[in-house]
Amino acid sequence: MAEIVNLRMARKAKARAADKAQADANRAQHGRTKTERKATEAEAARLTRTVEGARRETDD
Repeated sequence: MAEIVNLRMARKAKARAADKAQADANRAQHGRTKTERKATEAEAARLTRTVEGARRETDD
């Protein structure tokens, strides 16, 4: 036989899991030191410069 599932409890468990995932993402984004944030920004800027510098010009 199939397992009986209480839909109200299943819905609440799903909502709790989604809230936990959002909280983890927020902790990863906002729970960093100023030095870590600056390093991430510098890395992103370096990658952007590298990609832009490697672009080929087209004659349209």
